[in-house]
Amino acid sequence: MTDTWDIVRAALAQEFSDITDIGEAVRIIVRLTVAGVLAGIIGYEREASGKPAGLRTHILVALGAALFVLVPAQSGMRIEDLSRVLQGIVAGIGFLGAGAIIKLSDERRIKGLTTSASIWMTAAIGVAAGMGREMTAILSTLFALFVLAVLRHVEVRVARRRTAEDIDNEV
Repeated sequence: MTDTWDIVRAALAQEFSDITDIGEAVRIIVRLTVAGVLAGIIGYEREASGKPAGLRTHILVALGAALFVLVPAQSGMRIEDLSRVLQGIVAGIGFLGAGAIIKLSDERRIKGLTTSASIWMTAAIGVAAGMGREMTAILSTLFALFVLAVLRHVEVRVARRRTAEDIDNEV
């Protein structure tokens, strides 16, 4: 009976041996945490704006993207081969983003493009964090927040001005 448990213990130890030292564990934790926190910031902005893809969606997208590049890198995949993984991420996120876009047939308007783009950007931030490019991920997040939060106010002003001009033209 002891031999059986020794075999089971050895098999389990081998199965869960993908993290070999504390340095590697810290690296993985930092990369996934950075991806999740940065995506959470963007997701919070989207959630606070009442958009359909919010906090959880953005965090999951970034964590998934980070994991998709982190695991192959951990496994020793060459950077040249990683390009196929990146292509798959971009295609998959494109499909997810397309689901966020709604065409309003009665108004000749399209809604959800910015949400779709924010999901795409969040995946890119997750890839950067997963590849150990944390500062690139942080700077990209700051740029994304500028576009989402600051430029929204510019759009509102332009829309108000356009509405006022339309009213003036009708009179």
